[in-house]
Amino acid sequence: MIRRVAREMVLQSLFQMDYTHADADEALAIALEVQQEEEKSEEAEKAFKYAEKVLKGTAENLALIDELIGRYAINWEVKRMPGIDRNILRIAIYEMRFAEEKIPVTVAVNEAVELAKMFGSDKSARFINGVLGKLMREEK
Repeated sequence: MIRRVAREMVLQSLFQMDYTHADADEALAIALEVQQEEEKSEEAEKAFKYAEKVLKGTAENLALIDELIGRYAINWEVKRMPGIDRNILRIAIYEMRFAEEKIPVTVAVNEAVELAKMFGSDKSARFINGVLGKLMREEK
């Protein structure tokens, strides 16, 4: 549950960075504040370190991550995707491919789909599952 809260914080941070050009530290501080207001204060405090690691790692590898998204999201330009979908994909790909402690692919995909169900549109979960599934199959 702690890592799910961390991923929510990273998603909120990446979304904010996309649209307001806030820096990572500022965006994460705001996401932490939001989580605390939603009565997830204790979980958010525990999740902060992991969220910080994922956010910074995603930001540092953003060009490579976006290149992968563009390669596997057929007929979609990364910058034209819905912001939620784009940033969920970024988190999952970071955890699968770039994190020091790589998350098992099936876990990363499942977590991404769950985030999409919570925050995305009706089509988000299916889209994200499709892109990550294609990446998974072709990267083996």
